[in-house]
Amino acid sequence: MAGELTLSPVMSDALVILGSAGIVIPVFARFRITPIIGFILIGVLVGPFGLGAMVDQYEWLYWITISDPGALAPFADFGIILLLFAIGLELSFNRLWQMRKLVFGLGSLELLIIGSISAAFFGQYSGMSTTAALALGFALAFSSTAIVLPIAGTKSPVGRAALSMLLFEDIMIVPIIFILGALAPTAAAGGVEGLTSTLVSGGVVVIVLLVAGRFALPRLFSQAARTKSPELFLAATMLVVIGASLATSATGLSPIVGALIAGLLIAETEYHGEVETIMEPFKGLALGVFLITIGMSVNLLEVWANFGEILAALVGLLLFKATITGTLLKMMGARRSTAAETGVLMASPSETSLIVLAAATSALVIDTETAQFWQIVTALGLTVTPLLAKLGRVIARRIELVPELPEEDTHEARTIIIGGGRVGRLVADMMTKHEQAYVILDSDPDLISDAKRNGYRATFGDAARGDALTRLGVETAPSVVLTMDEPVLAQRLVGKLRKEHPELLIVSRARDTDHAARLYRAGASHAVPENLESSLQLSEAVLVDIGVPMGPVIASIHEKRDEYRERLEIDGGLKERPKLRTSKAEG
Repeated sequence: MAGELTLSPVMSDALVILGSAGIVIPVFARFRITPIIGFILIGVLVGPFGLGAMVDQYEWLYWITISDPGALAPFADFGIILLLFAIGLELSFNRLWQMRKLVFGLGSLELLIIGSISAAFFGQYSGMSTTAALALGFALAFSSTAIVLPIAGTKSPVGRAALSMLLFEDIMIVPIIFILGALAPTAAAGGVEGLTSTLVSGGVVVIVLLVAGRFALPRLFSQAARTKSPELFLAATMLVVIGASLATSATGLSPIVGALIAGLLIAETEYHGEVETIMEPFKGLALGVFLITIGMSVNLLEVWANFGEILAALVGLLLFKATITGTLLKMMGARRSTAAETGVLMASPSETSLIVLAAATSALVIDTETAQFWQIVTALGLTVTPLLAKLGRVIARRIELVPELPEEDTHEARTIIIGGGRVGRLVADMMTKHEQAYVILDSDPDLISDAKRNGYRATFGDAARGDALTRLGVETAPSVVLTMDEPVLAQRLVGKLRKEHPELLIVSRARDTDHAARLYRAGASHAVPENLESSLQLSEAVLVDIGVPMGPVIASIHEKRDEYRERLEIDGGLKERPKLRTSKAEG
């Protein structure tokens, strides 16, 4: 019939997903609960084991359930790819190199010890074959990159420790699956040769990506930026992410390796801030699809029928992994609070566990019944990961008190200094000298403890997450000062603060004049390029000491600063000439 609208199953499922996102995100944000739980619960509700099972009796349920869960798998995989790409954007090659001992030291120990002990346990007490025990033990040793990192971030001590272990696990996915195939009773000879071939060809592709990306990406994004077309910029970004993922996937490596490399390469360019902003909505939506697919795999009837066994298996697995991970971190010098919180957060199994279990089942290494049991345990473990994160923070505070401000201080109007390092403390010293109230906020408990011991007013919190700034009274704060040496994070925080508090005075440290221009465009009141100010101070010191009168020197420094103001105005496309230094005279 003309004009009749018929929705395909794909369109129907898309409406369910978009509607779920529109409900889950604002509702859970209102109650300050991570939307991760909401997406998983939506998956349970609308999946084939929830309302989807009653479509035959009630046809109208078709419009609010997922008709083809398998069709969502590619979108869920794409969510993981975008997540690893976003992690790469937040890192840099220098930072990754600095983490190499954690990645290949802590990461390898965590995976090998948990996997080996689990395999020994299953082989001894479950009557499994050695191959089956190894497959199950290492499958459960993985932790969830997709859920853990959005919760922990990558900046805090907990986030850095989790990231190092998760990166090693992501590297080891392919070798473990290859080894399972080689050990399978139906495996053909040459499994080891296949693994070697994959690693060699994959290594060549990674090297080509690194070399080509260094030269090609700046030119690609420069051309896209000149068009001033957000659509072309998005298309260029998606081309890079998908192309790098397909390149590593074609050699047998995981596509997330290519996505991570693409993020690292773009992070080295001046366009990383714009790329991160453009990709954020897509990453969140794709990750939501992944979480919905996790929820759809939970069969509540089967969980109820085997509730005692499943609960015992889940609790035992969580306690075991938390104990091993926390002990390893403490042995490697982490604080007790960091070790405890990270151990609990990393305790649940992973979406990768489901992949390994499926591979082991198809290779006839693990029988179907055993695989299904542990798939349910894994899905439930993923569901409770946000709750484990909250539990970990509670345990960390009990084990080792995290510095907090007294309750009566939380409504005092004071400047909030984000970052408790050298620069932040210097700002605090000047605030104290001029009798101005302040508080330092930092996500590193070591920095906070040291600052408090030295007499600074400081509190623990992550400015990029939760309500840390609200708790400190940002609504009444005369100003916020960003002192961290994290360009992307600083730019993101400035934009968030300006959007939520249009009249707030925001002063930010900038790495250079280009970064200062980006901060001004994001909404900073003042940005201070550290390379410019240090150069001017060096010039002042040498000129005065070699005999040039102080007056002309200061005048020339002001002239030079004015030149940079004008350059920032032109290069940054700013409507007003920015201020490079805050002063009452200029304000």
